[in-house]
Amino acid sequence: MKTQYKIALSKIVEEFHLEVVVRPDHFEEIQVTTPEVNRPGLTLAGFLEVFEPERIQLIGRAEMRYLDSLEPSTKRLRLQQLVDEKPVAILYTTGLTPDPALVERARKREVPVLRTDHKTSHMMSSLIASLNTSLAPRITQHGVLVEVYGEGLLLLGDSGIGKSETAIELVKRGHRLIADDAVEIKRVSDKTLVGSAPEIIRHYIELRGIGIVDVRRIFGIGAVKATERIDLVIQLENWVEGKMYDRMGLEEEQKNILGINIPSITIPVRPGRNLAIILEIAAMNNRQKKMGYNTAEEFNKKLMQQMGIES
Repeated sequence: MKTQYKIALSKIVEEFHLEVVVRPDHFEEIQVTTPEVNRPGLTLAGFLEVFEPERIQLIGRAEMRYLDSLEPSTKRLRLQQLVDEKPVAILYTTGLTPDPALVERARKREVPVLRTDHKTSHMMSSLIASLNTSLAPRITQHGVLVEVYGEGLLLLGDSGIGKSETAIELVKRGHRLIADDAVEIKRVSDKTLVGSAPEIIRHYIELRGIGIVDVRRIFGIGAVKATERIDLVIQLENWVEGKMYDRMGLEEEQKNILGINIPSITIPVRPGRNLAIILEIAAMNNRQKKMGYNTAEEFNKKLMQQMGIES
């Protein structure tokens, strides 16, 4: 069964500083369950066969001008029909004053009516972006998420492999911690995964032998970050003698998370290897690849040319 995520309408009101014109008694209990919003032009035109009440309904200048072109009795009827569909909320944009007929009906039907000074297009795009993040499919992954040179690195591996120690070394080198031990991963679009830490452990890191460390207080606010896109997955594993590891970088590994393939590399761990420096190089190399330059492929091409083999 697919999990349905939701966010309280009151949180949306708080985030966007919306004015509440009509506040039903159960206002704090109202939940928004879809990132999609709607401009109810067809509904106001009298077409009621297709209406999705779980969407926030936006009324802007275009809808108001259309309503003002109608006979007063027809206008009142259409507004009442909109409210009677029981949408999760009706939001007037561009500083428009809600119609008294709609406000009256909304109070009877206990439908929230909101108001903002923001323009309709700006409000719609901002609202969709926020809801896409709040309602995105998600999982919690055991690992560490750090930002290194602007790249989000998700470190995976068995407990005790050195993920947290590596993260603290990266923080000392000027990079930022997003999450330690548990990483909440959200799919915010068809191409993007964003990671964060659960609220209770945000900014904390566990170091065996020392205990829980507050990274923000020890290293400063610049050492932490609330969220980060996941650009590269790094699998840490104990070095196995005789195992063949990729030494050229030609193998393209990927890890599928929530249906999105993320570039992945495996790094063997053994005493003497400076993982922090290795991860810095991995981040810069991944960034180069995204910019269109692949060092391994360029080196292999030169090698083939020197051997007289056409690639």
